Amino acid sequence: MIFQALFDCMDFTSWLLLTLATLLVTDVVRNWRPHSFPPGPWALPFLGNIFTGVDFKTIEKLAQQYGPVFSLRKGSARMVFVSGHKMVKEALVNKMDSFVDRPVIPLFHKTFKGIGIAMSNGYLWKQQRRFANTHLRYFGEGQRSLEKYIQVESSFLCEAFKEEQKAPFNPQYTITTAVGNIISSVLFGQRFEYSDQSFRKVLELDNEAVLLAGSPLAQLYDVFPGLLEHLPGPHQTLHRNYKEIMAFLEKQVDKHREEWNPEDPRDFIDVYLAEMEKKKQDPQAGFNIETLLVCTLDLIEAGTESSATTLRWALVYMMHYPEIQEKVQAEIDRVIGESRQPSAADRPNMPFTDAVIHEIQRMGNIVPMGFPKMATKDATLGGYLIPKGTSVTTALGSVLFDKNEWATPGTFNPEHFLDSEGRFRRREAFLPFSAGKRACVGEHLARMELFLFFTALLQRFTFSPVPGEMPSLEGVMGFTYSPEKFRILALPR
Repeated sequence: MIFQALFDCMDFTSWLLLTLATLLVTDVVRNWRPHSFPPGPWALPFLGNIFTGVDFKTIEKLAQQYGPVFSLRKGSARMVFVSGHKMVKEALVNKMDSFVDRPVIPLFHKTFKGIGIAMSNGYLWKQQRRFANTHLRYFGEGQRSLEKYIQVESSFLCEAFKEEQKAPFNPQYTITTAVGNIISSVLFGQRFEYSDQSFRKVLELDNEAVLLAGSPLAQLYDVFPGLLEHLPGPHQTLHRNYKEIMAFLEKQVDKHREEWNPEDPRDFIDVYLAEMEKKKQDPQAGFNIETLLVCTLDLIEAGTESSATTLRWALVYMMHYPEIQEKVQAEIDRVIGESRQPSAADRPNMPFTDAVIHEIQRMGNIVPMGFPKMATKDATLGGYLIPKGTSVTTALGSVLFDKNEWATPGTFNPEHFLDSEGRFRRREAFLPFSAGKRACVGEHLARMELFLFFTALLQRFTFSPVPGEMPSLEGVMGFTYSPEKFRILALPR
């Protein structure tokens, strides 16, 4: 009777308030943070911390407040962030088997579908990564080796800079095409002219997608994908861009299938097609056309964006530090001279140049947040319990700027990588390629590209800012951290 009377006296507004109160209590109870879970800022009901940025500067401030292992909640999903060399090493190296999987990221899942190399897990991931690693490192010999590809492309790049005839120019897409041509030679068996509009379009679309992926509005899609799928926003542009890129890759794969000769593999796609035949009885390994397309996209992004962005930062830092540029050129002149191209064998004899490249990578901080991982099982980190399935982001930028690891973390200083006698020294806290089982598959290629392209450019040119246009050392935050657009003067030596 009491409940009936209560029911009869409630109007629409009362029912609405009761429903909201019930939902609120349910949300609070369901998302209550256990004492053993990493701490973090207070989260709004239903929404969580969606108004808290996940750029590396905000994450570093939160780490100072809550400690090197803390959490945020986006919608109902909890995310753990790990900061500083000690704890990042703990997650990526000491407990690598606990944090080896990838979470489903809705913003990328529409394109990458949990297959390929970057976003897959388990047996499929192991098979695809092993195959890619083998053929990135050891594909071809002699004229087809990675070093030869880079040396040839370095000549084209230097000629393109020379054609600017000492006039100001933006080097972004010349550099990006040059770097992209290395992975294109491996994947497709061909390079593209710098004037090729189809390849240029692919690079522009990918660059835009990388920038958009770091925007707060695009990341909101990860919280409410079902709702935002039907609304306009940067996520729609990102998905359209990837769709166009995939169409370009499909044409390349179709052409290879038509011309394929299993007795004469020309490139990665050819050997992948052969592997598809070998693995027909093992469908779980994922060797099929759909996975090939995603693997190709993975390798293009891994083999182009980070190295090209690092080389752009290299030009920015050389313009800001002309005395360091001169010292690099003096070492190039002494070890290599003017009459031959730089080779990978020169690197051990050029400790200062090697140190400068590493410092550019450190200060450039290309992928400051790394790429999210997921706890494969219940694990502990920093004394906190990380339940299986929790998304874990290791802030690589916090390692590159860790005050406990670097003498002058906020200053461009090649001495970080030199010992007291001027010899190059490796640093454990140098993790631009991440570490552990999910370390960048393109690290070997990227290291060779950076050395050969950088030394070839400084062998041939001195780089100066356009009067009144000194590039900023503050970058643009997307999925990667890149320089603002700038123009340079390339003066032949």
